[in-house]
Amino acid sequence: MKKKFALSFVALASVALLAACGEVKSGASNAAGNSVDEKTIKIGFNFEETGAVAAYGTSEQKGAQLAVDEINAAGGIDGKQIEVVDKDNKSETAEAASVTTNLVTQSKVSAIVGPATSGATAAAVANATKAGVPLISPSATQDGLTKGQDYLFIGTFQDSFQGKIISNYVTEKLQAKKVVLYTDNASDYAKGIAKAFREAYKGEIVADETFVAGDTDFQAALTKMKGKDFDAIIVPGYYTEAGKIVNQARGMGIDKPIVGGDGFNGEEFVQQATAEKASNIYFISGFSTTVEVSAKAKAFLDAYRAKYNEEPSTFAALAYDSVHLVANAAKGAKNSGEIKDNLAKTKDFEGVTGQTSFDADHNTVKTAYMMTMNNGKVEAAEVVKP
Repeated sequence: MKKKFALSFVALASVALLAACGEVKSGASNAAGNSVDEKTIKIGFNFEETGAVAAYGTSEQKGAQLAVDEINAAGGIDGKQIEVVDKDNKSETAEAASVTTNLVTQSKVSAIVGPATSGATAAAVANATKAGVPLISPSATQDGLTKGQDYLFIGTFQDSFQGKIISNYVTEKLQAKKVVLYTDNASDYAKGIAKAFREAYKGEIVADETFVAGDTDFQAALTKMKGKDFDAIIVPGYYTEAGKIVNQARGMGIDKPIVGGDGFNGEEFVQQATAEKASNIYFISGFSTTVEVSAKAKAFLDAYRAKYNEEPSTFAALAYDSVHLVANAAKGAKNSGEIKDNLAKTKDFEGVTGQTSFDADHNTVKTAYMMTMNNGKVEAAEVVKP
């Protein structure tokens, strides 16, 4: 999410989706890749449109489609219209890999946007690389995901970045000298944030507890925490469990600040927590609908609201930027290999989530916001750094 502008973002997934995954060995690639058609440029969407983390994937699909519609309405890329091939990976890593194969071999796309999550992205990249087709994940945040991956690009910050930001924020802003750390132990995303937090935080972690994605009853762990002296609860995890944790903690009378990463992003978090209990909440985001960041961000907000009659999430904004990054890289490109090379050269690209530059490993560091939520509504957003 988002999770800095986010994602994870990022690194967002179900138990299966978030199973630990090491460096992907992609093998040799077709350097030239798929040719760019004379009349259209094909872009594949590989999003989690159904399944455990559909809230992320559907938001990204909407943001990405809005970008395509706008680019085509403005004349396309070098006069060519973007043709979208949209596939649902069902929030499953195996399906994400299968979808990639279909997109690069059957549909002959020139670039892929998605998946949203780190687990699915890790599963998808090998098949994209073999075909010589660049893949950009708007929100995969797992550290080291791009290592050795020439065809993989990440549109948001990494997990360790979020852990450091949370540490700095609870120390400097919340004056928290003692905290409870309550981590989703089934998620590489959550474990990455927790690890970075432990390494950066100079205060005392009075309890270091874990839960597993899919859990619904947190009463026992929260009862143990309630008996301790602490200033804040840090919850690296996703909206499904985090929202329930907030609901149950507040129901037990625990009123301390609860702080998380970009996995808290979205209305689904509030639905799980309930608006009445979603107060004194802080979470990282890569995009804000509550503060005017730039003219581009405002235009995106207005267009998204008009098209979908809802508020865009960080994930929608990141996917919107990812499509524009691909479109920018596709200018003058004759094949997907050249699009990959142009993406790698991207510096200071101005999007709705801030400026994007890819480093040597194709990762990016973007401006992050810490959101303050009370009564289920974001009341403030402030720029934060590690």
